[in-house]
Amino acid sequence: LEKYAKFVKERIEIEQNYAKQLRNLVKKYCPKRSPKDEEPRFTSCIAFFNILNELNDYAGQREVVAEEMGHRVYGELMRYSHDLKTERKMHLQEGRKAQQYLDMCWKQMDNSKKKFERECREAEKAQQSYERLDNDTNATKADVEKAKQQLNLRTHMADENKNEYAAQLQNFNGEQHKHYYIVIPQIYKQLQEMDERRTIKLSECYKGFADSERKVIPIISKCLEGMILAAKSVDEHRDSQLVIDCFKSGFEPPGDFPFEDYSQNIYRTISDGTISTPKQEGMRIDTKTTVGKSKGKLWLFGKKPKGPALEDFSHLPPEQRRKKLQQRIDELNRELQKETDQKDALIKMKDVYEKNPQMGDPSSLQPKLTETMSNMDRLRMEIHKNEKSECNRNTHSKNSLLKLSHSVAQDSVAYCRICLCSRIQSKPFVGQCFQKIASYSIYRND
Repeated sequence: LEKYAKFVKERIEIEQNYAKQLRNLVKKYCPKRSPKDEEPRFTSCIAFFNILNELNDYAGQREVVAEEMGHRVYGELMRYSHDLKTERKMHLQEGRKAQQYLDMCWKQMDNSKKKFERECREAEKAQQSYERLDNDTNATKADVEKAKQQLNLRTHMADENKNEYAAQLQNFNGEQHKHYYIVIPQIYKQLQEMDERRTIKLSECYKGFADSERKVIPIISKCLEGMILAAKSVDEHRDSQLVIDCFKSGFEPPGDFPFEDYSQNIYRTISDGTISTPKQEGMRIDTKTTVGKSKGKLWLFGKKPKGPALEDFSHLPPEQRRKKLQQRIDELNRELQKETDQKDALIKMKDVYEKNPQMGDPSSLQPKLTETMSNMDRLRMEIHKNEKSECNRNTHSKNSLLKLSHSVAQDSVAYCRICLCSRIQSKPFVGQCFQKIASYSIYRND
């Protein structure tokens, strides 16, 4: 019983250590976030956090198993073991008492036997002395009479000891029979019943040991099902879209480079009556400047521009700046709503104080009301400032689009002139150029 109790105790320690290590693992990979941190949006991250939560619940179930084993199995084993020790000690004590009583009876019988034997020897000596004096002619009558009295006394004492010995012998034989046929078998039977109860208790503890594990299987199965559902909830397309939305810059792609024809002078010399195309300075685009600007915008593959973070987020790309401005506007609107609610509450309280002066002084609320109004004005100015910054960003984006369209139209006109000057009979190409010019005219309403 104690050996199995030791086994259960070690199993409980294993379960407790396992649950503790699982909780430490969850704590390690799921740190506490501050209120300012954003909640994870990627489905893979959300699924991982859900798996960690399920694993934490699983660790809790291992603790339940350890607690159930400790209470139902180990605690019951220790209590029953203590009771068995007490009962066994009692039965062994009863056996020792029975053996001691039998030994006492044997000693009494042996003492009476020895006393009877001694008295018999003394009686024999007295008889021999009496017979010797009785046959001795020189002995006086008084000596003979005295020896006769001594013989009678010894004979009487021998008879009494004989009766005592017989009684003690009969008593010992009875107690010995009772000891070996009644008392000891009864004690052995009690010990046997005690051991059978111990075996039954072991069987119950074995069953309780398994039941402690079986009780948590449904909950553990739910934890595992939750992990599977979390794994199935991962959506790669949604995560990709979140990455796009998170890192989308909003920059307009650079325009096409114009075709610079260095063979115009050659065709002008060879051809007769060619249409000369004057060289336009506006058509030339600084390649270094354009490439440099485009490189500065590709943060994913290039270096992110370094600089201090500005209050209006102008250091960010347009799309990221729009998101930050919108977040700030939403936060300011929430703060403004809180201040508005506080102002309404102060006004109501002031009205109550004015109607019931015993409840309070209305003038005591004026400083707080003034402060609230000042905060509201400040928040409105901040909201207006951020909304103005967002409007300026939208206007800047539209102007950039107009410039890009104008550049495309100019490039298309230049292409047409080059084709005509070079007598290139490529109708599809010329058609594409005129189509670009037409789309630009429609966009500009020209």
